[in-house]
Amino acid sequence: MGKYLTMAKAVIKESDILLLLLDARYMQESRNPEVEDRVRSYKKPLIYVITKSDLADRERLERIKKSVKPYVFFSAKEHYGGKRLREMIIMTAEKQLGKKDDIVVGVLGYPNVGKSSLINMLKGRHSASTSILSGHTKALQKIRVGERIMLIDTPGVIPQKDKGGLKNIIMGAVDYSKVSDPERAVVSLMNRFPGRIESHFCVPAGEDKRETIAGIALKKHMLKKGGLPDTRRAATAILMDLQKDRIK
Repeated sequence: MGKYLTMAKAVIKESDILLLLLDARYMQESRNPEVEDRVRSYKKPLIYVITKSDLADRERLERIKKSVKPYVFFSAKEHYGGKRLREMIIMTAEKQLGKKDDIVVGVLGYPNVGKSSLINMLKGRHSASTSILSGHTKALQKIRVGERIMLIDTPGVIPQKDKGGLKNIIMGAVDYSKVSDPERAVVSLMNRFPGRIESHFCVPAGEDKRETIAGIALKKHMLKKGGLPDTRRAATAILMDLQKDRIK
């Protein structure tokens, strides 16, 4: 089944309610239809938590409202969404499940989508010690975040079929420093988002994207011996700027 789905299945079975965290900037890229379908097959309530909402423009947020329900907009940086999410969890448990006691909530999502920030905000001052679920040592942890809510946290794991994909670079699920072919990745990004990278570095957009990367390398004084542009170093720097939200 693969490590990701094995853990996801364990979380889904153990939980009363599931949270699926999606990056507001890259909604479709951070969705996993296979996991969503599995949650529904177990007939478990699913709440979409739209993380990093402060980084998405109003038009994008309006589109999100129409594409997923129920949802909560969340931003750790701006400190909003935590209270609303707590209320929605309790309301869903009471109305849909008839639960008046402890609620076990599974947290699912790609790496770097904001799970740690969400959990830390929900814990607040009521931080409790964590426990390891039997059979999943160092994989799944239970964390109490209130009198009634217990979260099951999962390490961010990329599905096997998605490994190496461009979307994981865009979202930061794969760190920029670990991209095996940064030049190829940047060329793909330039084709996907025409002019965005060129505009950020104030270089002209041309047909030959590798020449554009070379131009950026020269502009940033990233040179190899002999004065040649260090395109690999420049491409890695471009990916870093993208993942740190410097390229808009």
